[in-house]
Formats: sequence, C-alpha cells, structure tokens
Amino acid sequence: MSSFDFSQIDLSFLTENFEYLGTVIWVILVVVIRRYSKHALRNNAKIDVDRKRRRLNTVDNVFNLVLVIGLILIWATELQNIAISIAAFMVALVIATKEFISCIVGALFKASTRPYQVGDWVRIGSFEGEVTDSDWLSTTLFEVDFRGGSYAYTGRTTVVPNSQLLTHSVQNLNYMRRYVEHTFSISRQTDEVNLFEIKEPILAKIREYSEHFHEVAIRYNSLIEKRLDVKIAGPEPRVRIKTTPEGFNIFSVSLFCPTQEAVEIEQKVTEDFMRIWFDKKRQAVGGANND
Repeated sequence: MSSFDFSQIDLSFLTENFEYLGTVIWVILVVVIRRYSKHALRNNAKIDVDRKRRRLNTVDNVFNLVLVIGLILIWATELQNIAISIAAFMVALVIATKEFISCIVGALFKASTRPYQVGDWVRIGSFEGEVTDSDWLSTTLFEVDFRGGSYAYTGRTTVVPNSQLLTHSVQNLNYMRRYVEHTFSISRQTDEVNLFEIKEPILAKIREYSEHFHEVAIRYNSLIEKRLDVKIAGPEPRVRIKTTPEGFNIFSVSLFCPTQEAVEIEQKVTEDFMRIWFDKKRQAVGGANND
C-alpha cells in the first residue's frame, strides 16, 4: 500500500479564501459554544432565576464581544486596506475642496465678527469697494475709486472669495461715504517760487470752499472719533511742503470734506495754486530781468 503524498494537496483555495472560511468557522464555533453555555446555565438548578438571567445576559455580551474581536482579527488585513483607502480618499477630498472649505470657514468668521454688511465701503486685502452681496462663498463689491481720490464707482464688479477674510485684513471704510480725509499733492520742478508764500493764501481759499459744511464736518468728525475710539485728523485743512531727491517741490493738501465734493474742491484749490504760483514766478522772473 503506497503512502499518501500530502504535498500534492492544493491549499491555494484555503489561502485565497481564508477570511471567508475563517469567518464561517468562527461564527459557527462561537454560536455553538454560546448555545451550550447558555443551555448549561438554564439546566443548573442550583442558581436562582434572577442570578441565572444576569449570567445569561453576561454570556451573550461576552460572546458577542468575542465574536466581533475574532472577526476583526480575521479581516485585519482587509480592514487595514479599507482604512488606507478611506484615508487617501479623505485627503484627496480635502485637497480638492480646500478653497470651498476655506470659503465656508471665512463665512463663519464673517458671521461671528460682522466686519461689514451690505452697503458698506470696505477694503479686503487689495480689493475695495461697496458691498452689494454677501453669501457663504463670496462677497461682491462694486469697485470705488479710492486710490484715484474721486470716490466714484468705476463700473467694475469684484467677486471676493470669503477665504480672503482668513488671510487678509478687512477695513471698513463706511465712514468715508459721507465725509473723507482727502489728500492730494501738487509738484513743481523749480526753485524760483517759495511755496511757503503760497501756503496761507491756499489755506484761506480752502476755508472759503469749506465754509458751507464746516459745522457739519466738525460734528461728523467727533462722531467718527467716538465710534472708532481713536483721535483722527480734525476738520481743519492742513498744508505740508516737502521736496524730493529729484528736485521737485511737493505741495500737499489735506482737508476733511464731503466725499461728493472732494474732487471739486481739489480742482478749485489746484486752480488757485497754479494761478498764484505763476503770478509768483512772473514776479520773480520780472524782478530778475530788471536787475
């Protein structure tokens, strides 16, 4: 009688389906042992009914826990692969929706701090204008010409993602809708005219142009200081004269005036400056020729 060759047995089926076979065997084993354990407890006449119920409940809980632990151990490799796949998917999802999530967080930040509302003039990073719409994802601005000093609508609309609120400062410029600290400069490349001689005549002209709103400007200036709790430049006009390394003389004017009148007053003051400056220059040139 020839001996049986165990090496000829193909065990690939068992190794390839170990999890399924192990699950079936483990479940049957646990169910059978639990059933006989509970049967033994029920037939034990030495244990009273209440204690028997408690022990039967404990047996159920213990075997349920053992069943789950066994299944986790059997499927550990597969569960690890699933966990890695889920983690990779979540990372990819976060990367793909990073901007969307940032916008939602920015909207929550806006809702909690309320830095602005619809109708306010704001500056968000490098974007500025009047807020016309604001939702969970973005803020829409009507662009206002702050840098040019005209304070007029440019006709352009900017949609700013709310994620910008998390990475850039937000300035509320709403107080500028009525009155603004308007500053402009006039430069001349000559040494023939002393600009300090023009300073007082120009200040007199500015006071003349500001007379009709001067009292309101004082009250509004005080109101802004109370709201912001800071000291800002007062309603009185100021003139500053400076020079540049290139040889230019700079005549800078600052005045607190109604936003709608800022450009008009600037043009009047510039016209007065040019007239006085050319008069001074002609006098200087005429005096030099006479000499």
